[in-house]
Amino acid sequence: MTESLSPGQARKLILHSQQLPPAKASGSAVANTLNALEQLAYIQIDTISVVERAHHHTLWNRVPAYKPEHLEQLVEQKQVFEYWWHAAAYLPMRDYRFSLHRKQALATGELDHWYPRDQKLMRYVYDRIRSEGPLMVKDFEHTGPKTSDWHSKPAKQALEYLYMQGDLMTPYRQNFHKVYDLTERTLPADINDTPPSPDEYARFLIRRFLSAHGVGLPAEFSYLLKNTKPLITQALKHMLDDGELQTINIAGVGYYVLPESLNLLDKPLSRSKLKILSPFDNLLIQRKRMQALFDFDYQIECYVPAAKRKFGYFVLPILWDGRLVARMDCKADRKTQVLHIHNLALEPWLTKKAAFIAAFSKELHHFMAFNGSKQVIFNQVSDVSLKPELQANFPN
Repeated sequence: MTESLSPGQARKLILHSQQLPPAKASGSAVANTLNALEQLAYIQIDTISVVERAHHHTLWNRVPAYKPEHLEQLVEQKQVFEYWWHAAAYLPMRDYRFSLHRKQALATGELDHWYPRDQKLMRYVYDRIRSEGPLMVKDFEHTGPKTSDWHSKPAKQALEYLYMQGDLMTPYRQNFHKVYDLTERTLPADINDTPPSPDEYARFLIRRFLSAHGVGLPAEFSYLLKNTKPLITQALKHMLDDGELQTINIAGVGYYVLPESLNLLDKPLSRSKLKILSPFDNLLIQRKRMQALFDFDYQIECYVPAAKRKFGYFVLPILWDGRLVARMDCKADRKTQVLHIHNLALEPWLTKKAAFIAAFSKELHHFMAFNGSKQVIFNQVSDVSLKPELQANFPN
């Protein structure tokens, strides 16, 4: 059975699935953080710290009481672990066994690693960690030239290879640097470490994506996951036949959906709340999807030469009224505790500017506190008539 959703209904379903904006939740911030991560399936880790790092920013937008130490606590409690999704990520420990598909493929050579395999060095690194306990890259001295396009020490390459193929894990970090230990010493004793069958793995990818994103296309289920498209194609057919999935027409395009997710359409969406999103927020990762479903043409421009940037270095999309309505290039200066807004650009079609400014100003106060900022300076605003009002909402 094929049903139709309007673009607005599709966005509502997606945002509820993404927990944006978040509903009021009882319980501790730590428990709510774990719930959010389990709902999203993963949180991407990123090193850029122009504002608070992406993994913390993404969780904070779902859990208003979130603090960075909450994620660290979940890692130490072995409820969350680091591995690879489409990029480096934190994942729920309950999904550990599904990471074994990639790990086995790397171990057997079915997938290529970006580092060369140096078996002798890998054995040396592994044996040292086994006998000495958790170690970091800096614990392996190297006086020769750095190698590879990544300009990293050979020992780091060995550590990362062992980590990616599942021999090592990262039980915690120190100053954002990985600490490596044996997987057998890191995993909870009761964890299910049975590798999934190819069909189980494909079904997992489909269900996890649709649970977190509401609706999806086959190419989105396999996004940056090598050798999964044939598995997903076969699993989709079986899941449709079994009634686990159904198809939905959105603006002439057939999407897949979990039937139970359609109940979210009966739940009101908080349209007055505004959220300032990370460029690496789960909602935004697949840019073509954002263009198709939210009519939002977005590119992160920190990798673009400065002269070719349209909006700025690290532009944060702004969600309000069920749409992506603006974008903000900013930087939090930790020493001066000033948030510099280099550019605030509203989408040309946004007409409810007074309501937007009120919602934006309210959330910006929270965003400043999250980033340790006590003052904000507006440099450029696409609608210059709004700049005095904005600055007046934040007296120095």
